[in-house]
Amino acid sequence: MAVWREVRRSGALQLQQSVVAFPDGEPFERAVARIRAAVDEVGGSAVAVRAEPLDAADDARLRGAWNEARADEYGELISECEKLVAEIDEEFGKQKFTLAELDEEEAELDKLKRWHERITGRDVCGCDRAGDAETAMEQASKAVARYTAAVFDRTHGAAEIENNVTGEPASDEAEAEL
Repeated sequence: MAVWREVRRSGALQLQQSVVAFPDGEPFERAVARIRAAVDEVGGSAVAVRAEPLDAADDARLRGAWNEARADEYGELISECEKLVAEIDEEFGKQKFTLAELDEEEAELDKLKRWHERITGRDVCGCDRAGDAETAMEQASKAVARYTAAVFDRTHGAAEIENNVTGEPASDEAEAEL
């Protein structure tokens, strides 16, 4: 199970059972090392080789398969971003502006950002869904920012104005009322 998780986490292209492929490059060398360590840990053995496509058609198929795998990942990310935006819209509809809910939404956005970084790190062949994912991440970030402002306004805004804790000098009118 640990080996499977490491292969999945690495973004490897599954060619057939127990045969995976990566593009050549430093980030993938680290992934191969992690997979080797996981295989060794369970008493197995791993062989890593460098290979080149025999012709342009093979290269195109490998790049296409790699991009298809990234497109699937981007698609899942986009879906999760849309769910976050919808959830925040629901909170606005219910007028639920709590710090606990804000913490949950911010944690979800942080998770999505880390996931996006992992996918873009693997996207070395220029997947065409990258722009869609970037747009979805921007929409999710804007939704969380909008929700953050609403929670702040409802939990701290009135108290700051009332107690003048904004750092602004009190107006003559406000001082007269005190």
